[in-house]
Amino acid sequence: GYEKGQHLEMPVAHGDGRFYADDRTLDEIEGNGQVVFRYTNNPNGSVRDIAGIVNREGNVLGMMPHPERALDMLLGSEDGLPLFQSLMAGALR
Repeated sequence: GYEKGQHLEMPVAHGDGRFYADDRTLDEIEGNGQVVFRYTNNPNGSVRDIAGIVNREGNVLGMMPHPERALDMLLGSEDGLPLFQSLMAGALR
């Protein structure tokens, strides 16, 4: 539900959810296109500004920002909504 390079506003709950891996693993996941979200203002020291990755098949996502806290402008952003809409669209196929 997002465009490559799109800037999103999503809150983070705390600074403890930083991503870390050795250089070989980082090069591998980046080479495989598994990094799907990056921080623009890295709040937690996550290596290479990684905020979210997927497995090789692309069907499992792990991310540190909280899209569930960005579903309505009353919360400050609707940028999390496309993530959940795309999940629902995929589940209906």
